[in-house]
Amino acid sequence: MPERSPSEPSASLQDVIAALHALHGQQPAPPATDPFELVLLENVAYLGSPQQRRAAFDALRTTVGTTPAAILDAPRAALEKVAAHGILAARFAGKLRDCAQIAVERCGGDLQCALAGPIAKDRRTLRQFPGIGEPTADKILLFSHRIACLAPESNGLRVLARLGFIAEDASYARMYRASQRLDAQLPATVDAMQQAHLLLQRHGQTLCRNASPRCTECPLARTCAHARRLSERRPLANK
Repeated sequence: MPERSPSEPSASLQDVIAALHALHGQQPAPPATDPFELVLLENVAYLGSPQQRRAAFDALRTTVGTTPAAILDAPRAALEKVAAHGILAARFAGKLRDCAQIAVERCGGDLQCALAGPIAKDRRTLRQFPGIGEPTADKILLFSHRIACLAPESNGLRVLARLGFIAEDASYARMYRASQRLDAQLPATVDAMQQAHLLLQRHGQTLCRNASPRCTECPLARTCAHARRLSERRPLANK
């Protein structure tokens, strides 16, 4: 699919985030700030909902522990029970153990100490773990309070593209790289970037969904190029 040029957004990104905050309220942060725990959170319940991933992580923390040593010592059945909050439980129980093994062998058992900067090196360190690409590495650095960046995931990227801040593209990597230029439009603090990330994610999960977006309920619809295109098609569809 060729890249689709973005429409010029008719609201600033700060105004968009303010509108989303008024709609969705303050968003809760992930249940961890430790980078290794955030790596585990990404792997603990494959294709689980946010609620299932949180439940899986809480179960891991209480029944097994979230240190590399605790995971390597845990019975396989205990890890599979945790991973069963998502799909492919046996496979992702193995990924949890892989994460622990990498932390021990390549990070001295302490990922937090291993992430001592520079940021490019920290990104490379994180990308050694299962399921951690560049966007997720940035997200972990954001929520472990190491860098202030937007780091939008797929739901957030969809919202940004539909509002015209970035171009829609079949390539997730190109869309993500385009979104990195938006950091300059927001306050350069970790707290502000975390809330912007979470609000864009929440909006993409609830109203600005991939299929059947609920544009009539969205306070951004009047400034959204995607909502305008959909409204222009509806009269034709009703003829």
